[in-house]
Amino acid sequence: MLSSTTPMSTPTVLRRGLALAVCGVAVAVTAACGGSSGSAAISSASPSVTASSSAAPSSDAPAPAGATITITDFMFDAPATVPAGAEVTVKNNDTTAHTVTASGDGGFDVTIQAGKTATFTAPAKAGDFPFVCTFHGNMKGTLTVA
Repeated sequence: MLSSTTPMSTPTVLRRGLALAVCGVAVAVTAACGGSSGSAAISSASPSVTASSSAAPSSDAPAPAGATITITDFMFDAPATVPAGAEVTVKNNDTTAHTVTASGDGGFDVTIQAGKTATFTAPAKAGDFPFVCTFHGNMKGTLTVA
């Protein structure tokens, strides 16, 4: 709260009000009327300045535990099980692109660029779903859906 014994000029009040508004808190600045002190009162108002990001959600966001397949040194590291219909994140730690492509009826096929992540939806039914990297046929794994 500003003291009435410390008069402030209007530009000072406006600068402080602007600084508070930039920090995400809107303020109402009113000049004292009829008083001889020339002071200004600052009162809190409902926030009207919001910070927002127009960036799309990061594809590097962590997935729930057990729902990530990691590719390192041309090898798959798949979780023990994944819930049916769960979103599975694939993190490619290699310097080349790979795929995670169902060998049979799993219905998933995703390409993951070097150093990136991608997601796909696990099959809706329980079972073991073998998969391969179509770029590197020696890379094989199994997605177990529970």
